[in-house]
Amino acid sequence: MGNDRVKGTVWPLLVHSVRTAVAAVVSLVVARLFRLPATYWAPITTLVITQSSVGAAFTVSSQRFIGTVLGAVVGGAMASYFGPHALVFGICVFILGLLCALTRSGPSAYRFGGVTLAIVVLIPRSDSAWLVAFHRFAEVSIGIGVALLLAVVWPEREAMPSS
Repeated sequence: MGNDRVKGTVWPLLVHSVRTAVAAVVSLVVARLFRLPATYWAPITTLVITQSSVGAAFTVSSQRFIGTVLGAVVGGAMASYFGPHALVFGICVFILGLLCALTRSGPSAYRFGGVTLAIVVLIPRSDSAWLVAFHRFAEVSIGIGVALLLAVVWPEREAMPSS
């Protein structure tokens, strides 16, 4: 009976943990190879995206990618002309919402885009806003790529046990 429990609940969680750890480290190493300034965003993205199936990972990835692109473009454009003012940030969040509605990208893309937008507009920087926006896009794209590659190369065989 105890052995069945190990196979039924512990083993899938152990395999998922190994899989997730490998993916997070790979995305960190790749981001470091590109010498990006905030390499931690690659594994954070991988951790957010890592799913048990290619279909589920692709859905989350596409939302994250679209939101990041929109957030980086809006943030890069606005932060190039204006400082990190609260009103500018609020206007950017509104514009991002409109763009997400126009592109029919959904609320997940809006949330992910909002995070990118906040990073580009609100975090003090010495580089140009466009460079910060590009770095953010690159860091997230690496995390997405690694998570999708993981879903294809090492898919989970069993569904994760629910808590």
